[in-house]
Amino acid sequence: MNAPLLERAPAKVNLTLSVLGHRDDGLHGLESLVVFAQVADQLTFSPGGPLKLEVSGPFADACGTSSDNLVLRAADALADEFDGLALGRFGLMKMLPVAAGLGGGSADAAAALRLLARAYDLAFDDGRILSAARRTGADVSVCLDPRTRLMYGAGELLSTPLRLPSLAAVLVNPGMPLPTGDVFAAFDRQADRSPRSGSGGHHSRIPREQTELIAFLRGCGNDLEAAAISLQPAIAELLAELRATAGCLLARMSGSGATCFGIYQSYAAAEAACRALGNRSSRWVRATMLGAS
Repeated sequence: MNAPLLERAPAKVNLTLSVLGHRDDGLHGLESLVVFAQVADQLTFSPGGPLKLEVSGPFADACGTSSDNLVLRAADALADEFDGLALGRFGLMKMLPVAAGLGGGSADAAAALRLLARAYDLAFDDGRILSAARRTGADVSVCLDPRTRLMYGAGELLSTPLRLPSLAAVLVNPGMPLPTGDVFAAFDRQADRSPRSGSGGHHSRIPREQTELIAFLRGCGNDLEAAAISLQPAIAELLAELRATAGCLLARMSGSGATCFGIYQSYAAAEAACRALGNRSSRWVRATMLGAS
């Protein structure tokens, strides 16, 4: 029997996130600078037989029923695009926290599409694969080819890959899931009185050197941060702890939260901060590199 095919599903981190208002379809318009971390879920695929998903790993229990998983939704969407496409058995090692602002479910779905393309010799640039990604979820498109990009629209519009320096970072999740829909609802309630980050429309001037890039990022923000903090005040405490660690250049929430990241001058500094922050059993804390392939 052939060994299962394997794909990594790296965590997505929003270095910036501007909410640009409601679209005609009811979704929020966004602009975000997205990078990917070295920490990841792992997905395997064995062709043949009925479509099935087995989930294991430290966050398996938080995934809910497999029938709701985006991996299966992505496989079904691709089968709709390609008549007669055979499916098979997926195995998901869930290493990333769920509902954490890291795009874990979307990354898993994108990895499933990559596995199916490899298994059945589908051209990766076939528009039907991108169509299946968009049908599965707004963030799946950017995770399909996980490289640094600007993300627009509701997440379905992407820039070409950007060449930016890799950044040493710490990712910290307080152990509290935070559904994206709840955060956007809180944002809408606060929209008239909460200041925006001001980053929308300025991404054409992203610096390519690390010092200038950090300065640019400090002038941007995450428009969902205040809304997320209103639902989970622990996020504000986590950001304060990150900013107090030695060598922290920038601390911010990723996506809709509750995961926060700190950026450091070196990986050694990130590892030291990781050790300082990882003193609570409920926390998920990882030192990593952002933007590395």
